[in-house]
Amino acid sequence: MEEGPAPKPAAAARGYWRWSKEDFFPEQSFASWGAYRGALAATPARLRDRLLAGRSTDAAELGAMRRRSENEMRRCLTWWDLTWLGFGCHLGAGIFVLTGLESRDHAGPAVVLSYVVAGISAMLSVLCYAEFAVEIPVAGGSFAYLRVELGDVAAFIAAANLILESVIGTAAVARAWTSYLASLFNRPASAFRVRAPWVAEGYDELDPIASAVIAATATMAMLSTKGSSRLNWVASTLHLLVIAFIIVAGFLHAKPSNLTPFVPYGVPGVFRAAAVVYFAYGGFDSIANMAEETKNPSRDIPLGLIGSMSVITAIYCTMALVLSMMQPYTAIDRNAAYSAAFGAVGMRWMKYVVAVGALKGMTTVLLVGALGNARYATHIARSHIIPPVFALVHPRTGTPVHATALITAASACVAFFSSLDVLASLLSISTLFIFVMMAVALLVRRYHARGMTSRAHARRLVALLLAVVGSSAGIAACWGAAPERWVGYAALAPAWAAATLGVQLLVPVARAPRRWGVPLVPWLPSLSIATNLFLMGSLGAQAFVRFGVCTAVMMLYYVLVGLHATYDVAHDGSGEVEEEAVDGNAVADEKAAAAAVAAVDVEKSTAGGQ
Repeated sequence: MEEGPAPKPAAAARGYWRWSKEDFFPEQSFASWGAYRGALAATPARLRDRLLAGRSTDAAELGAMRRRSENEMRRCLTWWDLTWLGFGCHLGAGIFVLTGLESRDHAGPAVVLSYVVAGISAMLSVLCYAEFAVEIPVAGGSFAYLRVELGDVAAFIAAANLILESVIGTAAVARAWTSYLASLFNRPASAFRVRAPWVAEGYDELDPIASAVIAATATMAMLSTKGSSRLNWVASTLHLLVIAFIIVAGFLHAKPSNLTPFVPYGVPGVFRAAAVVYFAYGGFDSIANMAEETKNPSRDIPLGLIGSMSVITAIYCTMALVLSMMQPYTAIDRNAAYSAAFGAVGMRWMKYVVAVGALKGMTTVLLVGALGNARYATHIARSHIIPPVFALVHPRTGTPVHATALITAASACVAFFSSLDVLASLLSISTLFIFVMMAVALLVRRYHARGMTSRAHARRLVALLLAVVGSSAGIAACWGAAPERWVGYAALAPAWAAATLGVQLLVPVARAPRRWGVPLVPWLPSLSIATNLFLMGSLGAQAFVRFGVCTAVMMLYYVLVGLHATYDVAHDGSGEVEEEAVDGNAVADEKAAAAAVAAVDVEKSTAGGQ
């Protein structure tokens, strides 16, 4: 079914290519240096306003926020597209690189269990994402969901971490692409990089190929969403065939004796490895970001997200088992695990198969990442946290060209200069932190509604949520400090269960999902909080230090720029979003949201008839 023409904007718009100051900073706070100094002087009051009154609504996100893009994105994706996009964004170099590294250093053959633990935790987060994406099918993903339930400040923290993650992750994959290309030609990993001795160490291996690959996949994402989906489907099919061949060939040379000892580093090693391999599961937020272009969100998103994650978890565990049975964990090569394992059994030519599979996988990861990350940046720009020019959707392609170019430029620059050894550890901790926030936001959504939930029940919910988060963090801290001491677990695990039960029994449900919802609430979201915090606690102290420093830098940008832009939009009387959001009555909000969802259904029917 071919794409139809992009829907025309309701009102005549200016040209798409705009570069004036008003397009980047149209808010009153940036009208002059004097206005900006006045805005900075009012920072404490404005920050208090955004903390206390910065929540949006479903209707605002679905309605006026989307209209700020001036042109609509095309509803052209089905559950089939989303499932294959899920394969494309996950099955990259991570499984080839992380499995050998974590098996050798932290888990041994029990790296299979590490993938199981990480997969279960990821699936809990997928359920939370799926409910939000069905209820609020917009391009903003976690940013939009957190803005509705936890407010502007929490949404910004998530947004900043996800943008950092997308830039670093894209750059890391692109540089790995260059390394695997070199291995395909029997060259050292850095053979195709340009040595620059005049640049600081760690930044002196310039990688123009990585930057070119990022630009090529981003160009495809700019031209057509459906075309990108079709290309991903073809490439992912070939990649799955390569993976199937690797699995079969590996089992033919497997030795069960290599699984002994199964847990050589103990249970702590299994969870430490799980926290690291979790990064291999982190791409599903890109799929949630495609909700605005999905024909039938209430059906397609749960099928696409849950279906792809289930298959991916099975593939990861099977590939980890193959590697563990082919070689003793002490003999696994940290840098080229699968190629070295096949070489050890006389199949040296398999390194070319592995390299081709990794290259195909990384290409689809970059393509799907370009799609999802640009949609995320688009919705952030709709809120004016970053310049609103990046919110514009191109009238001909129906894609966010400006936002795609923004993420592409940043990623290509990082990939060109940096080996990312220092920043790479931020990826898992940022992802886990955002997933904790998402689970908390889902509980807030189910048990708190403006104008309906009493103050007593609201205070009770806050206290119980703090108890859930605090007990979960305590369990993670106990594990990180002294995993063999059971006293802390004996006190904190019942506290977590009691707090979760308290949410279920002591706080009335304020809102039921309109279409599709997470089962066993509050237990599954609470378990998601616990597992994600537990995996965070399994990471090293340096990861937390870097995470804290980066978050502080991000908050500095928010205080200097983002806070004043969003405050002006909320209070200048010209923002449609705020006119829809200030009602504060849950019944009115639900009616408005239902009307917005009905409008989405009309778009869905129109898209289905094209």
